[in-house]
Amino acid sequence: MTADPKETITVENVVASTGIGQELDLQSVAMDLEGADYDPEQFPGLVYRTTDPKSAALIFRSGKIVCTGANSIEAVHESLDTVFGELRALQIPIEDPEITVQNIVTSADLGESLNLNAIAIGLGLEHIEYEPEQFPGLVYRLDEPEVVALLFGSGKVVVTGGTSADDAAAAVDVIVEELNGLGLLG
Repeated sequence: MTADPKETITVENVVASTGIGQELDLQSVAMDLEGADYDPEQFPGLVYRTTDPKSAALIFRSGKIVCTGANSIEAVHESLDTVFGELRALQIPIEDPEITVQNIVTSADLGESLNLNAIAIGLGLEHIEYEPEQFPGLVYRLDEPEVVALLFGSGKVVVTGGTSADDAAAAVDVIVEELNGLGLLG
């Protein structure tokens, strides 16, 4: 293993939620909000995409909003500020809603191929799921940090379920330590 796998961590997606504290007439909002997609037979929320930064806001009748597709927590805040601004322009009064990060999906590279069969045996069945006929990755549920890591034979790792950027680095540390302890990492 040459480079520190933590240096390869990339944020792929940040999911956050907020609410504006009031019900919305989505049909009316969809007609006035340029670029909005609303097809209640397909999905109960209105979809509004921002381009800079790139994300999608899922706006529900209850006033709940879920932002997905952003690649940083900062981008989530920028995207939602854009959405709030667009809604305010439609005369919908919005204070300063609290934004809660629900999930951060990151990827990393351990820098070498992994023997997933040996890892499955080594880590034990209580923390892993590995059914290569169903899914090519090994699912590893960590207790601390409380995340799920997907390990692939290529050495790539996807970490999901974290709520801060530090969770991915902590997870990679745990994975490297566990695999080194089992003699399964160069």
